[in-house]
Amino acid sequence: MAAARFLVSGRVQGVFYRGSARERALALGLSGYARNLPDGRVEVVASGSTEALEALERWLWQGPAAARVDAVAREACAAPDVKGFLTG
Repeated sequence: MAAARFLVSGRVQGVFYRGSARERALALGLSGYARNLPDGRVEVVASGSTEALEALERWLWQGPAAARVDAVAREACAAPDVKGFLTG
């Protein structure tokens, strides 16, 4: 199982980005979480298959219709200790 941490910059808070990321991650069979950061970015940490993480990363560049994504930074990380996909 692979895991990744994504930091998403742009207009990504207040546009249903976390909820949409949760829906996409669950559809891809990933577990993890998405949360707002104080600096305006959204952090997404997910674990699952390499292919599913790559699909999530492609989606993170688009996000929901009201979002404007300027950058997505990815780094490897330990798998989050959660079941399902949380937002907070």
